Amino acid sequence: MFPIHDDNPTRITPYVTYVLLSACVLIFFWQVSLGDAAQQAVYSFGVIPSVLFATKSLPVELEILPAWLTIFSSMFLHGGWMHLIGNMLYLWVFGNNVEDAMGHKRFILFYLSCGLLAALTQAVLNPDSEIPMIGASGAISGVLGAYVLLHPHARILVVIPIGILIYTPWIAAYWVLGFWFVLQLINSLISASDSGGVAYGAHLGGFVAGMLLIPLFKYRHVPLFSPAKRR
Repeated sequence: MFPIHDDNPTRITPYVTYVLLSACVLIFFWQVSLGDAAQQAVYSFGVIPSVLFATKSLPVELEILPAWLTIFSSMFLHGGWMHLIGNMLYLWVFGNNVEDAMGHKRFILFYLSCGLLAALTQAVLNPDSEIPMIGASGAISGVLGAYVLLHPHARILVVIPIGILIYTPWIAAYWVLGFWFVLQLINSLISASDSGGVAYGAHLGGFVAGMLLIPLFKYRHVPLFSPAKRR
């Protein structure tokens, strides 16, 4: 099940969401253009827990940024087309309403804060890892956490493929995002922490961070737990 649209209009144009989407796409094209050197860029700009905590160090030729800055640079790198498309789809569907609830400047800080806390969660869970973490999913998970508190009853159009059949029902946001969170939790419990792949700890940490931070970042007049719209 994955979302493709919601029925939740915004009052402002979500310029920051558009900029983040564009930046991630353009940087991914840059990664692709590097060819065989793309993996070196992942090590230089991805966040590596053991390097972040100074128990290991990168070769000198790969040390481009201070380790703490890679927490932020890693948010704009992606490991493949599906990684990019999946993240951008969730940001496209849910980012505009969260930006609408706090304004452009606060949304930038909120997004980066969620990404920071997501990366730290994953790093703390596996501090000796030498595997680079990349992707916007930690920050976007924070957006999801904020959305579910702001608009739990908003209707989300989702695609559910079952065999050769495809269903497109409208489902309440709290079901869609609750299912997503439980899925991340289950996967985090059954996956090996040092095997690479998906950083489920970052997803969970980002989601919780978004839920905790949204009361601090939203405008005062914007309520949490907006009721369902009458139809």
